[in-house]
Amino acid sequence: MAKEKQKRFLLRMDESLFEKLSQAATADGRSINAYIVNILSKTAAPGNWETRQLVGRTVPGTALDAKTGLVLVAGIYYRYLLEPREAPDADAEYTIIESNGNILTFKKI
Repeated sequence: MAKEKQKRFLLRMDESLFEKLSQAATADGRSINAYIVNILSKTAAPGNWETRQLVGRTVPGTALDAKTGLVLVAGIYYRYLLEPREAPDADAEYTIIESNGNILTFKKI
């Protein structure tokens, strides 16, 4: 099987975003490049509105309501899961890694 041709391009971002991505990539066991390609591959795939518009979006920990289990994203309330399963950290930021119906799965970054 032939390997798909790859394209290189320069990506600029502020240092704080780079550090967050670096930490998330390390936690995921990937290089920063592989981590970004993985996120972009998931968001570029065809799917429902939530998958196309929300996966990869960053949400502050303060938006995750531990009492109700709901989070407000793009003007819509969703149930949420955290990966790994733990209590939300109000001081952290989370990225949406999956959308399944009215349930969004978040990972701390």
